[in-house]
Amino acid sequence: MIAARDDWPTDRVVKALTDGGAEVFRMDTAEFPMDLTLTGRIDARRGWSGGLATVLRAVDLAGITAVYYRAPNAFALPPTMSESERRFAAAQARSGLGGIITAPGCRWVSHPAAMSRAEYKPLQLATARACGLSIPPTLVTNRADAVRDFVSEIADLGGQVICKPVASPVLIEDGQLKTIYTRLLTDDDLNDLRGIETTAHLFQAWMPKLYEVRLTVVGHRLLAAEIHAESDAPVIDWRSDYTSLAYQVTEVPDSVAAGVRSYMDRLDLRFAAMDFIVGPDFSWTFLEANPCGQWDWIQHATGLPIAQAIADELQGVTT
Repeated sequence: MIAARDDWPTDRVVKALTDGGAEVFRMDTAEFPMDLTLTGRIDARRGWSGGLATVLRAVDLAGITAVYYRAPNAFALPPTMSESERRFAAAQARSGLGGIITAPGCRWVSHPAAMSRAEYKPLQLATARACGLSIPPTLVTNRADAVRDFVSEIADLGGQVICKPVASPVLIEDGQLKTIYTRLLTDDDLNDLRGIETTAHLFQAWMPKLYEVRLTVVGHRLLAAEIHAESDAPVIDWRSDYTSLAYQVTEVPDSVAAGVRSYMDRLDLRFAAMDFIVGPDFSWTFLEANPCGQWDWIQHATGLPIAQAIADELQGVTT
């Protein structure tokens, strides 16, 4: 288990594994190199051997059968290092520890290389489209004229346009954690697009909806929950007001299920938190898929057995 030491959703997966009799070695990359040691050896006669050890436990590389990877922290390098030394040491740690960890041929949920690639929203949309999933018209640009043309095109069809981050919506400013929410573009926005040229922005046709669906995919298991907004703000972005949300376990239409499983196979993922809009005609439209998305809150709200599903996937248990 490679995750932040204080990540309590991972605690639930560990419990599901140990309750089932599995042996678990848990580490956070923030423990390296002060509290986590690495020994790896390879030669012409045999592949990588050696192990990892913390102050509490050790694991033989040859004994690792599966790895759960979930947003571990950065390396905790000695504070006496200069900034250039820290950058150099971090690169060595990433290649050394990361290379040794990813070398064994075992089951990953999911492999960090696959997760890193799958975070790109343009790739997500292209993959979803190729897999037969419906997607909204989308523009990624830093050109003001392209934004106005896109908005005009959507308006001619009777629609509106929203803007949201292309990458993570979270940033730290003045020591505070802040989130940038999805929002509808207004006439005032279009009249003043100064700053649009400074970076990439994502614009998307607003899709009318009855509700949204958070689909947690673990292997080929699809664990879906409807998300109903009971106030105005979360109608645009449900993350803006969790207290006004209502949940209901739901089933995934066969055509959507087939597209989702194809999506997972194409991107070599064994876990993803997918967001869909369900329209007035009950059609499903794919929005995005987070390969390291949050899931504990939806398990708590609905009773969906997500932690157990992850534990089963790590052990190769099929249902």
